[in-house]
Amino acid sequence: MTRALRGLRLWLGSLSTPRLLFLGYGVYMLAGWALLSLPLAQSEPVRLIDSLFIAVSAVSTTGLVSIDPGGAFNLFGEIVILALIQAGGLGYMTLGSIAALALKRKLSLAQQHAAIGAFGLPADFDLRRFLREIGAFVLCVEAAGAVLLWILFARAGVENALWAGIFHSVSAFCTAGFSLFANSLEDFRADTAVNLVVAALAYLGAIGFLVFADVWENVRGRRRALGFVSRVILVTTLAFSVFGAVLLYVLEPSITALPGDERALAAFFQAMTATTTVGFNTVPMGPLAVGSVMVMYLLMMFGASPAGTGGGLKSTTLATLVALVFATLRGRTQVRVLGHAVPPERIQLAAASISFYVLVLFVAVFGLVWVEDAPLEALAFEAISAIGTVGLSTGVTGGLTDAGKAAIITLMFMGRVGVLTFGLALAANVRRGAGERAGPDDLIY
Repeated sequence: MTRALRGLRLWLGSLSTPRLLFLGYGVYMLAGWALLSLPLAQSEPVRLIDSLFIAVSAVSTTGLVSIDPGGAFNLFGEIVILALIQAGGLGYMTLGSIAALALKRKLSLAQQHAAIGAFGLPADFDLRRFLREIGAFVLCVEAAGAVLLWILFARAGVENALWAGIFHSVSAFCTAGFSLFANSLEDFRADTAVNLVVAALAYLGAIGFLVFADVWENVRGRRRALGFVSRVILVTTLAFSVFGAVLLYVLEPSITALPGDERALAAFFQAMTATTTVGFNTVPMGPLAVGSVMVMYLLMMFGASPAGTGGGLKSTTLATLVALVFATLRGRTQVRVLGHAVPPERIQLAAASISFYVLVLFVAVFGLVWVEDAPLEALAFEAISAIGTVGLSTGVTGGLTDAGKAAIITLMFMGRVGVLTFGLALAANVRRGAGERAGPDDLIY
């Protein structure tokens, strides 16, 4: 047994980061599938394809559901789902790495490379200190969120408010969007406190642990200004949130029909939920106007940030591509973001990410159109939500065929691992450390 474990550690240490992430998330999803398939976890019989769908959605922190998890699973099943969300939100092997550091053990080579790849960190980053800070940060934020939501849910008359507060706090911070309520947070559309607590948790998770570490260094006086990557993430996130909220406030009929304060709150929350990829909703997604759906497409594609809990394409990818377009239009060869020159290899990585993303999305939507009896815009919304690990749905998820569910499962897996990382993991020849080198001020994706 000892020899077998030693051989397994050596084999894991020899894998490239893309394959480590592919394998790690896959193992989490299969383990969750096995547990959720047990009658012990179910309040009512659940088909295998649906338990797999929920497991993949939880680990990928997507939040799309083919069945109502609050009704289909009992307390044990909900605890399994919450554990999968936490593991998926923190990233492959991060929980194990934090535990190892807490026990003062040395991190294995596989743990180091997996953590760096999962969070998109520069190769020379102080990983041990970063992981310790993550552990403390996550514990404090989720605990504070759970207490606040417990109080608010109890005030609203929610049954078992403590468990609901814990579940929704973790789900919000990990940008998973899983809810114990059948209609997500629609019953709390006018509850400003619940909206703001959920939004704060989602933003803290989505903007990324890298930004938190940077801010913490400034608070402690070790740095005098935010780093370049942190500034790009914060500016892009703010721009997306404001852009989306204003358009939804002005153009979306189901929101413009609401009273003044409620209208502003609903517009803000829906822009936030797409930008952070948290996936909760306070207004139904099905009746959205086509123009609003197009706005949500854009927000879901590029909302998440590197080293955060969201998946899909990153805000830094969009920032790089926008800077590339402006540089080309102005006849310049050097691409600059917020006055900082972007190295050619970073531009290549951003271009490869968006190109592969568009190709995969086209194939997925094309396949869904052939096997599903639903409007194109609804299927495209579902696919973008899945690959962006957002979790918003226009209501077609539960009615998908098994083939459609399998396609969405694949997209959620790709979104969690990273679309380009998924491709690299399947490539025949991937060098050890490929795509891992980045300077401290390089944009990461």
